[in-house]
Amino acid sequence: MNAPRSKRVEINGWLILDKPVGVTSTHAVSRLKRLFNAKKAGHAGTLDPLASGVLPVAFGEATKTVPFVQDGRKAYRFTVRWGAETDSDDSDGTVTRTSELRPTVDQIAALLPEFIGVILQTPPAFSAIKIDGERAYDIARDGEEVVLQPRQVTIHALDLVRADADEAVFEAHCGKGTYVRAIARDLGRLLGCYGHVVALRRTRVGPFTEEDAAPLAELEAEGADPFEDLLSVEAGLSELVCVVVDRDGAARLRRGQSLLLRGRDAPLSGFAYAACAGVPVAFGAVEGGELVPSRVFNLPF
Repeated sequence: MNAPRSKRVEINGWLILDKPVGVTSTHAVSRLKRLFNAKKAGHAGTLDPLASGVLPVAFGEATKTVPFVQDGRKAYRFTVRWGAETDSDDSDGTVTRTSELRPTVDQIAALLPEFIGVILQTPPAFSAIKIDGERAYDIARDGEEVVLQPRQVTIHALDLVRADADEAVFEAHCGKGTYVRAIARDLGRLLGCYGHVVALRRTRVGPFTEEDAAPLAELEAEGADPFEDLLSVEAGLSELVCVVVDRDGAARLRRGQSLLLRGRDAPLSGFAYAACAGVPVAFGAVEGGELVPSRVFNLPF
């Protein structure tokens, strides 16, 4: 007779995973949730199975901070192979166009400024964007035509790391909603040689970098203690202003009431989070010198 499964437990905090190639983000979160025996978990920003690197995973109360991490700046290192374009814009797809042309380093470098700043970018057909309630990649896999409209994205930096005749390695720093595969596709078209991504690694999401990331194999290794890599809930809020409040102020915020912020360094606008005795209480917008809570944390202090 099988022993009953242990009941899920309350785990609060962030685990920054170094996701391996070949694993979906959803599957990676499921494995970590099982590893921690956690009640609730979610990730901040999907990584394709082809991609490796930083996948921030939130547990319990930390899931409330996911939007701030997900909206943060991201960084990628990726390799583009010239000479072919695919329907997925990466090596998992079917080749749709080919070319014998190969770009020089100077030709590549001359076009990079066109991809920096606020630009219009058409997402790949194989993306998670919804069309009439259905994911674009599901429509594309069914063999149907996918028509996606260009959207504004922000690319802060795009640098050529190295190049040879057939491939080039780039590093990109960009905002939410940017597709590296689309950069490779559009750059290849402008160069006239076509291109697609053959390797992709995310090195940063919001406040988290690959130095914070733990490999899945190490976390799951026999004798390993994954709790050693668990970060605090407020790690997901580290790019926001922190306002220290007393217990009366904390109680007011937890009731959903706004709180007048006092002190010379108190923010007058923007987003902030409040902490009492080193424990996060709530976060929200600062309006007219008052913190208006949008979410509150159920953490003891």
